[in-house]
Amino acid sequence: MEALREHLGLHRMELLAHSAGGSLAVRYAAEQPYRIGALALITPSTRAVGIEIPADLRRQVLALRRDEPWYPAAAAGFEAIAAGRARRADRIAVNPMAYSRWDAAAQAHQAAEAGQRNNQAARIFNSDGAFDPAATRAGLAQVDAPVLLLAGDQDWIITPVAAAEFAGLFPNAQLIVQPGVSHYPWLDNPAEFVTSVAEFLG
Repeated sequence: MEALREHLGLHRMELLAHSAGGSLAVRYAAEQPYRIGALALITPSTRAVGIEIPADLRRQVLALRRDEPWYPAAAAGFEAIAAGRARRADRIAVNPMAYSRWDAAAQAHQAAEAGQRNNQAARIFNSDGAFDPAATRAGLAQVDAPVLLLAGDQDWIITPVAAAEFAGLFPNAQLIVQPGVSHYPWLDNPAEFVTSVAEFLG
């Protein structure tokens, strides 16, 4: 990211990152705080900053979807994941939780994930010791640029409670929790998502 900034001849960069990409963005921001012009974190992973999300909190978010036909399988899949005995079928069962509507568009989006994922790299990316949360937190306290942290009230990957804690790591952060939205807010409510991000970056 720093090589890209130098290549483009930018003094500061505006960055937008989603999910696991948020881990890279905040690590860069922590190491180069004065190179950030603005930082938009869209439902970011909390791994890089060491925010743990208790299983009971995830269960509360999951319970919001109890009327969905896929809920029993997802609930069972989550319990297998939480117990550390998850199989591939369990991980597939919780996929609908990433979307506010498990419709054809969401299913097509999820189906495309496998072709976009480098599983070998992912295992290294999230391996033990890959992040240094204490150093990252200290660096983020020096980021004077405006920060947007956008979360969804139905997202169990970064719950609203965790999102508020994450936003509190920055001196100048704005937290938006979009209602009726899960992990992909540009799919769940594109108009509100675009408005929020455009107003921030504008």
